[in-house]
Amino acid sequence: MEVARFVVMVIMEGCTIGLTILAKTAMSNGMSPFVFVLYTNALASLILLPYSFVFHRDRITITQYLAFIGLDFSSPILVCAMGHLVPTFSFLLALLLRTTKLDWRSSSIQAKVIGTFLSVVGAIFVDLYKGPVVSRSSVSSPNRLQYRQLFIYSSMPEHWAVGGILLAGASLSVCIWNIIQVGTLTQYPQVMKVVSFYSLVGTLQCAVVSFAVERNLSAWKLKLDLKLLLIISTAIFRGVIRPQVQIWCTQAKGPFYVPMFKPFGILYACFFAVCFFANSLHYGSVIGAFIIGIGYYSLMWGQIREGEARDDHDNRNGDSHDNKVPLLQDETQV
Repeated sequence: MEVARFVVMVIMEGCTIGLTILAKTAMSNGMSPFVFVLYTNALASLILLPYSFVFHRDRITITQYLAFIGLDFSSPILVCAMGHLVPTFSFLLALLLRTTKLDWRSSSIQAKVIGTFLSVVGAIFVDLYKGPVVSRSSVSSPNRLQYRQLFIYSSMPEHWAVGGILLAGASLSVCIWNIIQVGTLTQYPQVMKVVSFYSLVGTLQCAVVSFAVERNLSAWKLKLDLKLLLIISTAIFRGVIRPQVQIWCTQAKGPFYVPMFKPFGILYACFFAVCFFANSLHYGSVIGAFIIGIGYYSLMWGQIREGEARDDHDNRNGDSHDNKVPLLQDETQV
């Protein structure tokens, strides 16, 4: 069972990157990110209507728009890299709001500070520096040329800075929304009612924003092509499959098990870029993503240490409490 969970989580990250590449291809071929976000949310709600209050709970309008517009301006590897900034922003906001004290004697705080520094440096590096191409294409490589024509991996380099800023904003919005949720549930601990309200308001926001921004009627027309397949696949994967797998693993292994697999997305993004999208992967992206990955694991280790210290303190005082997991996960990818 342990091996099964590990394999399933690795496969989930691969599927996430695959859908990200499909989304990048669809938007590069003319599909509006606003159309994609609204159709995906609407279809997921229809498929999961009886269970939408349970599974369909991670729809933050601003986060999705920033994430997919950022993807349109950049590439899957930048999406993966910037998605790792969620714990960094969470720690910085905790310091700003004074919910966490900067105690340099604490090993967890030391790990978080180091992880934050590395994550910020890596994010700046991957966003502003591209460097030489990792693997150049060969004219005698028909497979690569075929994939290059069918699918699109990255945008022009001059758009990357804007894409990175938008993706960082998506991660920041997740952190802010999680803080709002914690405060809301403290004042109104009716979880299901809060989730249903979030879901309803989020869907309405998607409709208002999408119709206001995308006024080209032809953009809303769907055909039996890759775009429709992408919407259906994303709705099913994000609405049913991935939440179910995450809940299954979290219940068995604890809240830190699922986030530990997030850096696998960078490995998948690099693998697909080298094997199928020649001239799309640069050393700057690889180095920056690697630095962010180290910072991410450092922050995760600090969180684990902090959680263990809190549990030990509660056990000594004879306190018992239920672990509160934010309703919204740090989903800034497809």
